[in-house]
Amino acid sequence: MSTNTLANLLHPSSPTDDSIIIPGGPTLSYARYGEEIERVAGLLAGAGVTPGRPVSIILANSLEFMVMFLAVARAGAVAAPLNSAYTVDEFKFFMADADSQLVIVPPGAHVGRDAAATLGIPILDASLDVDSVVLSRAGSTLTVSADPQPPSEQDVALFLHTSGTTSRPKGVPLTHANLMASINNIKNHYELTPDDTSIIVMPLFHVHGLMGAALSTLNSGGSLVIPLRFSASTFWDITHENSGTWYSAVPTIHQVLLMRADDDNAPRESFRFIRSCSSALAPVVFEQLEDRFGAPVLEAYGMTEASHQMSSSPMPPGERIPGTVGKATGVQIAIMDMEARGDLQIAGETGEIVIKGENVMHGYSNNPEANAESFVDGWFRTGDQGFLSETGYLTLTGRIKELINRAGEKISPLEIDGILLKHPAVAEAVCFAVPDEKYGEVVHAAVVLKGEADEESIRAHCSEHMADFKVPDVVYIADELPRTATGKIQRRHMAAAFASTNDK
Repeated sequence: MSTNTLANLLHPSSPTDDSIIIPGGPTLSYARYGEEIERVAGLLAGAGVTPGRPVSIILANSLEFMVMFLAVARAGAVAAPLNSAYTVDEFKFFMADADSQLVIVPPGAHVGRDAAATLGIPILDASLDVDSVVLSRAGSTLTVSADPQPPSEQDVALFLHTSGTTSRPKGVPLTHANLMASINNIKNHYELTPDDTSIIVMPLFHVHGLMGAALSTLNSGGSLVIPLRFSASTFWDITHENSGTWYSAVPTIHQVLLMRADDDNAPRESFRFIRSCSSALAPVVFEQLEDRFGAPVLEAYGMTEASHQMSSSPMPPGERIPGTVGKATGVQIAIMDMEARGDLQIAGETGEIVIKGENVMHGYSNNPEANAESFVDGWFRTGDQGFLSETGYLTLTGRIKELINRAGEKISPLEIDGILLKHPAVAEAVCFAVPDEKYGEVVHAAVVLKGEADEESIRAHCSEHMADFKVPDVVYIADELPRTATGKIQRRHMAAAFASTNDK
């Protein structure tokens, strides 16, 4: 069995230490967790699971998910986790695109079950009996076991899809070698050890929660605390009860915890570090987090095609620079000319961020056109715009296709978001492009308030901090902003959500 695969993920020196802690449920030692993975992998092999083909996993954050994910990988198959909140049509697309051989769902009615049945894909139910996963088919518990085939480094271990920012979602196959390279980069960068306990707040079907917080911790010998879902009202109790040393989240979650901090009696000295990823963290929120929770905030930059992390702020005593996503972490990062001719820019010049590394996928699934566009001279084009400083710190200026083009002026939406969030009454903010006959595109913004303000006062604030052509023409006051399941705000949906339903 190759040693550089998910089959050998668990830290070898922590057999008696806690690996997974389920609040209100079981706690498994590393030895017990490893035994459970082997047992369930044997059941999957006995049920006829074919190595090399995807298995769709539709389970919430739970012990069942963590066992099934690594058991599928141990059996030589490809784990393809899916968001439980998808519609039937979405499930059908993702299952068919991955060519899933099996779908694993919780017991009871579920639209994922309906989608699999429509496609004729076999279904297994996964439930928990104390600390053991029970697999059943049509009400009959699986008992027949077989020796699972061990995977190799170059076998595909994980099949995910891009979020479809500019087109239909693309399939991303990631090998064991890709994943283990990323896990090692994350583990080493944050100096994770068996003394660490990660509080899981992100969904595990996404690389942020899965790679950035869960698998990296297990590889370090630390403990995972996995609530069913993130709840701000129980976060600090769970953290205190389990001596949490860090957590990783999108800015939305950080902002929720900040807004409730005093009411929840949040500590002023909390974690060894706080990690932020998956969306830009405004400098003002960075500073508020460090000040209120008394912990260094490390902003990271990742994407599915890179098995998650590409860069991060350095650990103390390294310099943390708000507004940047730190330095490359085991990955080569460069800035390429916007025409993607292969010319690399010098420090300070803005262009497309490109990467190389063992964690980077080899290509999209069955999509030669996307692959031809995405790779230039061995560099993978991220689709993000930014620049590198002389000292190697990376600053993101936005998704290239999300830049607002107002009469030829390219406007970074991240810059405007950051200024909006500096307004004392603004809790959340997002700006976006709206078509305009005169200028081509103009800037609109939507905000959620935490104090008294109106559209004109917010626009006046913006006018004090940016050029007139960047000031939002319209500011919508909203109760909430539309988000993805991982808490990300997708700009491409904002014009439809706000501009098309208002009489501005």
